[in-house]
Amino acid sequence: MTVRIAINGFGRIGRMTFRQLYSLAEFEIAAINDIVSPDLSAYLLKFDTTQGKFDLADYVDSGDNYISVDDIKIPFFQEQDASRLPWKNLNIDIVLECSGAYLSKEKSQAHLAAGAKHVVISAPAGTDIPTIVFGVNENTLSTEDKIISGASCSTNALAPMVKILNDYATIKSGMMLVVHGYTSTQMLLDNAQKKGNFRRSRAAADNIIPTTAEAAKAVGRVIPELNGKLFGSAVRVPVPVGCLITFTAVVMGSNITANDINKTMKSSATEIFGYTEEEYVSSDIVGNTFASIFDSSQTLVSKISNNEYQVRIAAWFDNENSFVSQLVRLIQYYSNL
Repeated sequence: MTVRIAINGFGRIGRMTFRQLYSLAEFEIAAINDIVSPDLSAYLLKFDTTQGKFDLADYVDSGDNYISVDDIKIPFFQEQDASRLPWKNLNIDIVLECSGAYLSKEKSQAHLAAGAKHVVISAPAGTDIPTIVFGVNENTLSTEDKIISGASCSTNALAPMVKILNDYATIKSGMMLVVHGYTSTQMLLDNAQKKGNFRRSRAAADNIIPTTAEAAKAVGRVIPELNGKLFGSAVRVPVPVGCLITFTAVVMGSNITANDINKTMKSSATEIFGYTEEEYVSSDIVGNTFASIFDSSQTLVSKISNNEYQVRIAAWFDNENSFVSQLVRLIQYYSNL
C-alpha cells in the first residue's frame, strides 16, 4: 500500500526530503504546505547551490495551487494554521513537519486534528514524544506513537558513533563539539538576528561563530543509559554545508588503544554509519547519505588510570543530506509498523 505523505514546510529540509521520497515507489507525496508561493518553491526545488540540480528538474512545473513533477500535480497550500489543512480529505498517512513552527507534541497535534494519522518532526521536539535516531533506537517505536521526532542532524551523526564507543568501553562522561556549516538562522551580513542572538547576528560567511548545540544532551533521550552524561556546543564556520563532529569522553576499560577503537568502528560500519581512512575535508562529504562517516585519522587515546581513559573520536556528516537520508529511513520504518 502506498504511504501518502504531506510535507509541511518546504524549506531546505522539506525540499531535500522531497527529492529522496519522490523516487521511492512506496511513497506518494500527496501535499505540500508553505507560505512561499508555488512558483518560487518549484524553482528552489529544481536548483540548489549546495546539493546540486534536482534529477527531475526539467520536469518540474507549478501553477496557482500546485507543483508538478513529470505532469503529476501535487496540491500546494499556503495555510499558516496547520489545523485548517485538508489532511483528512487527502487521506494523509504521515505529515513530515519541517516548518519549524510545530516543534512540540502539543503544537503538532494540529496535524492530527486536521486528519493526519501520524507526524514526524524534523527537529528536536521535547521529552514527551519519542526522539528517534534510525539505526540506534527505532525499535522503541510502537503503533501507539502518533507524533515522533527525528532529532537533529548532529544527534543523528553523534548517536551511532557514541553507541558503538559505549558498547566497546563504558562512557562515564563526554563532551561534543560540532564544527558546522552556517545556516539560515544566521545573518548574511552583520544585522539583528530575528531571535536577538548576538553572535548569530554577525556575518555568517566571514566568521567562526560559537553557538549552542543540544545534540549531545539529546543522545541521552536516544540512549537512556547516557542521559545526563553528555554535553556539547558548536561553532559555525564559513562553509554552506558540511560538518565535523568531535566527541571527547572519559571511558572505563582496559588496554584501550586508538587502533582498537578504529577496528571497532570499522567492523560496525553500515549503510547508516560509515568509516574512512581517507583524508577528507568538508566538501568531500556533501551529498553523502550516511548519518555520519567515522574519521579514523582523528582518534586519540590518553590513559588516566588502570581502568580509565580519555578518548577523542570524530566523524563527518552533511548537515542536510545526511539528516534527510536518516529521516527517509525513519519514515520507511515508521510506515511499516
